[in-house]
Amino acid sequence: MYTPINTVLFDLDGTVLDTAPDLVAALNAVRLEQHYEPVSLEQMRPFISHGAGVMISKSFAIDKNHPDFEPLRQRMVALYAEHIADQTCLFPDMAEVLATLEAWNIQWGIVTNKPAWLTVPLLVRLNLARRATCVVSGDTLPQKKPDPTPLLYACELAQTTPAHCIYMGDAARDVEAGQHANMRTLVALYGYLDPVHDNPTDWGATALLEKPIDLLTWLDSDKKGNPHN
Repeated sequence: MYTPINTVLFDLDGTVLDTAPDLVAALNAVRLEQHYEPVSLEQMRPFISHGAGVMISKSFAIDKNHPDFEPLRQRMVALYAEHIADQTCLFPDMAEVLATLEAWNIQWGIVTNKPAWLTVPLLVRLNLARRATCVVSGDTLPQKKPDPTPLLYACELAQTTPAHCIYMGDAARDVEAGQHANMRTLVALYGYLDPVHDNPTDWGATALLEKPIDLLTWLDSDKKGNPHN
């Protein structure tokens, strides 16, 4: 039976916003303080969706049990917070996507593992906070993705049901969370995927999107009642 979509829920980093330049800049500021050479955006891009901890771990070749790990991570996050929207921007055509969703009377919201004290200021700086129907951050609830609870809570805030939602993200945990929430799931292939270790074709998502604007094509097909596998 055809079920119309009335709400699109997005991951944030790597799906709606290209936050990589500011995150890598913060990482390189820490590396400079520690007398290390900078790393390139291309080197770190596959790890950005996994957060500051993984970026520190990969760039300094230490794990979370190393005594320097947590101080370095905290320093990176502090520097990032100071420069949270210096270079961050919407992915190409995402502005049109969000405006079109609103014109189609389709709600959109954010479900991210990023903590609220970073998520909210970022959305405010980019004039997105008031437009989002709901914002669920990584510390809004005790659970975070891949647990489906944040997505189900977003449904409650949006006053809808999972059957009428889709969730779009750029990581396997996004698809897993969406599937366990009984939502259709879309993968943002333009996001922060690891070309070596990420195999989105194996994640079981409803669809894979090459660029943000493809979401509108997918939704237009859905509005016409065409089935999606």
